Amino acid sequence: MILKIQHFVIFATITCLCACKDTPTQLSKISGEQIPITDSINGTDSIDLFIAPYRKRIKEVLDSTLAYAPSQITKNDGKYNTSAGNLMADIMLSQANPIFKSRTGQEIDFVISNHGGIRSIISEGKVTTRTAYEVMPFDNSIVVVALKGKDVRDLISCLINAKNPHPIAGLQIILNTNDTLKDVNIHGLPFDENKTYFVATSNYLADGGSNMGFFKDSLKTFDLNYLIRNAMIDHFIKVDTLIAIVDDRFIKIE
Repeated sequence: MILKIQHFVIFATITCLCACKDTPTQLSKISGEQIPITDSINGTDSIDLFIAPYRKRIKEVLDSTLAYAPSQITKNDGKYNTSAGNLMADIMLSQANPIFKSRTGQEIDFVISNHGGIRSIISEGKVTTRTAYEVMPFDNSIVVVALKGKDVRDLISCLINAKNPHPIAGLQIILNTNDTLKDVNIHGLPFDENKTYFVATSNYLADGGSNMGFFKDSLKTFDLNYLIRNAMIDHFIKVDTLIAIVDDRFIKIE
């Protein structure tokens, strides 16, 4: 009887030790399922109730009238410059220049942005914070790049050869009837290839976006930590009526 008990104890001990032994966990299968988010998904009342005051406040901020547009402003109303592009570039120049001057003592010479960065028209009527988010949904910021004259010449060539009119301000380009370059003026003065120019643009373009590789040889870059969208909102707040027209900043002699 004692022998049987001993055998049972030994057997139980071995069984427990085997049961306690760690077994490596192995991944046997990975699967996924795409769940579309549509209006067929029912909301959760408790969550809707919790976020309701935040949603209300956001709508109040986004939809409060800041300015007025007397007519539609679009990036498709001109071959060489457009009302939306001109407005965007003018805003960048007027809003960023005081900041840049206060920090460096220098003036911004001109502005270049990209046609594709403008993502919406500005409709006739009230202009709101939401308008700025629709036109500029990206968190692109304004930077000022110091460019040598030869790099500015490459920039001008890029503008001339572009399929779409990129926004510019402070810079005037005049083409001959055969599409050759006639004149380039910066702040009303003839372009000087021996000069260094301070060019305001977006951080996206300064990093070489939209094939603007001439920025890679910049002498220095100043990040103003100022979103283009915020510059738009600040401009809307300051003015009563938006002035945006196609003008002579980039033209071809007919």
